[in-house]
Amino acid sequence: MGAMLYTELIRLWDEAAQAVDSRDWQGALSKLSQITEPTSRTLFLSASVYLALGQLEPAIRALDQVIAKDERLAVGFFQRSAAHMMASRLEEAMSDCIWAQKHMRGNSVIDYRQLGLRFKLHSWQVIYNAAAVHCRMGLWEKAWDMLATLSQEKGGGRAEKLEAAMESVAREELLTPLLVPEGEVFRPRKQDVEQLQERDFLGKAKVISSMIPNDDFGGFEPLRLQKPGYYEPKGEGEQESRYMRLRGSYMARGPGELTVPAGAVVFMFSDGGMEGLATIIYDGKRGLVPMSILEPVDVTKFQRKKEFRSIPNGIPLPPGLKPPTRPETRPSLPAPQLATGNRGSPPTPPPQYASVVDSPTKRRPSSSQTEEGGSIVVKVHYKYTLALNVPVGMPYSELQEKIARKVGQPATNLRLRQRQHGSLVLKPLDGDAGLGAVLQEAAGSGRAVLWCQPENPLQGRTILYQMVAQYNYSAQGPEDLEFNEGDTIDILSEVNEEWLEGHTAGHIGIFPRCFASQEDTDHDTEGAKMLATNQ
Repeated sequence: MGAMLYTELIRLWDEAAQAVDSRDWQGALSKLSQITEPTSRTLFLSASVYLALGQLEPAIRALDQVIAKDERLAVGFFQRSAAHMMASRLEEAMSDCIWAQKHMRGNSVIDYRQLGLRFKLHSWQVIYNAAAVHCRMGLWEKAWDMLATLSQEKGGGRAEKLEAAMESVAREELLTPLLVPEGEVFRPRKQDVEQLQERDFLGKAKVISSMIPNDDFGGFEPLRLQKPGYYEPKGEGEQESRYMRLRGSYMARGPGELTVPAGAVVFMFSDGGMEGLATIIYDGKRGLVPMSILEPVDVTKFQRKKEFRSIPNGIPLPPGLKPPTRPETRPSLPAPQLATGNRGSPPTPPPQYASVVDSPTKRRPSSSQTEEGGSIVVKVHYKYTLALNVPVGMPYSELQEKIARKVGQPATNLRLRQRQHGSLVLKPLDGDAGLGAVLQEAAGSGRAVLWCQPENPLQGRTILYQMVAQYNYSAQGPEDLEFNEGDTIDILSEVNEEWLEGHTAGHIGIFPRCFASQEDTDHDTEGAKMLATNQ
């Protein structure tokens, strides 16, 4: 199947946006389904329509695709955090709040009008949703503290909203998550929509000059026969004229003769005498044609001055179909440059949130089932996401073997990790004791989240501490450790003040210290600090 035309994408996108304006949700989905190559903004429109219909699962899937295509779109994480919250996926909702605040890049507000969305995302709205997540977790004091901190700041139209929210939290009432208002969606540029109308860039053909009097024909076809009586030359003009017209076409048959098309007007230089040939001038050439095929032409009409209408100006130029550009923003933290050369690559967005199975929230067992069966649902993040039913007392090695069979890796090369509340560091589980603590803690909710990474065991090596990668780092030599932004790195030794030796994903090597940071001392933005410390 060929690539979709850009004009067709704009047309369907505009029609879907118009359907949203008239609250024709099914009509909007019908138009969007015809887009074979959706963009992040058309997918955001689809998610907004699903949310308006109350269909949370299709909305979350659409937002997953939005973030996969534009992994730094803060409003995408903001919208998905609210959708996860309404679906009772609190861990995912809190993660989206943290990523949304990170991609605010230290700005108190981001205006998306330049991208076609009439909405301003404020930093306090992201933190408000994080407080709403805490309420659903039963952490009322932390939620109240976050709202109290926000109420001390001014601006953004937050005062009344925060005051009402603090009263609700004090009464232990759940907060309604904030969303982009219904009907506010990404729209195509007005210039692109206007260019969808058909335009005649060549214009209509017009007669500028013609040998036929009063000729206004401007079409494209062979020579036409004139209407009877349309052209009636006068006798006096015929006698004085030396201009002649050929009744039919003539092909040269001998030396000195000319080939002349039928109807051509020629100037007769001499009549040729007894041989019956006339000397004519045609198209700058002199030659002979039979006198019998010539007829006089009245040129007095052609000698009059004519008012030639000039070529109309103002012909519109072809449309400039340039792709929309992202507005330039100043990043809060520039990528570090090494003094010895360009050993790093620019920062990349956070990991995608793709899943090969449905979220365990759909089939989450009730508390009574958990108590009777003694098992919980464990979501394991690998290269893809797994959902396993695990007994509360399962040993670490048995769970490791169970995951190894699922992912097709040796159990000895897999290490289970957990992420504590408010932290981005993945801490390795301490055998049976660590796994037992996680399962016991999750017994009340019936679900737990773990991370699994393919790692070779560190034989005889001690992990000094752990750091989180702030940027991508591409290996420049066999001794370098390559990693991506957000990866957890186990620090094995300090080579010098600028280089560290670390381990991640089964690989050991050295890397520049400035490409990673310890979580408890370095955060990207003030909002991220607040989210992390108040969990």
